[in-house]
Amino acid sequence: MTIAGSIILIMLGAILTWAVEFDLAGLDINVVGVILMLGGLVGLLFGIYRITVTRRAVGPIDEPVHRHEVYEEPEARRTTVYEERRHYDEPPL
Repeated sequence: MTIAGSIILIMLGAILTWAVEFDLAGLDINVVGVILMLGGLVGLLFGIYRITVTRRAVGPIDEPVHRHEVYEEPEARRTTVYEERRHYDEPPL
């Protein structure tokens, strides 16, 4: 938001410098407008510098990175079944 804020400061300073006809005791609105425009200009230059440095900092990639993911099948569960042997001569349960 540095660039947008700087442009807003420049616009506000220009409005105060050239469009406002207002006098306060001990305060010159034109000087306040010029100060806002200069501050906006400095912020705008800083924002542009920061964008160019950020874009320049990315270097070329030597090798593409390949991600090898290994999926293993879960082990099959062994189910042990115990059968109860009944003799036909025993009484039912």
